[in-house]
Amino acid sequence: MKLKKLNIYIFILLIPVLFIFSVNEYSRLNTSNKGFVRKGVTAINPSVKIPKKCSWYCHTDTGYCKKHHTHLLKNHTSKIDPFYFGIIKSLHDAGDYGLANIIFLVILFPALIYVLLIKSISIQIKIKELKNG
Repeated sequence: MKLKKLNIYIFILLIPVLFIFSVNEYSRLNTSNKGFVRKGVTAINPSVKIPKKCSWYCHTDTGYCKKHHTHLLKNHTSKIDPFYFGIIKSLHDAGDYGLANIIFLVILFPALIYVLLIKSISIQIKIKELKNG
């Protein structure tokens, strides 16, 4: 049973990562736009304004992105903005925005979610085992 649990936990970890890589690489193959280049790394999206699609321009001008790309969230931005801009300010206040972004939003936050998910699954397995005797 322990090996089965370990396999499930590894599967839960790998599936989202593989999905993200697949979507990114599929997008990269199917775009004709010249990507934004920063520090020798080419992004999938360009850095120019594109009214119908988010680009790197949206990263530096959130107002533009909100105006053109957030149709489903327009009624909720007043609730989301304080949280969103609070995170952005905190990342800037850390001194190195890029590094803080990687550490907190790419590594620590997903790791916390993963640990909580595994804990939840573990508790559900224990409950099932207790019910079955």
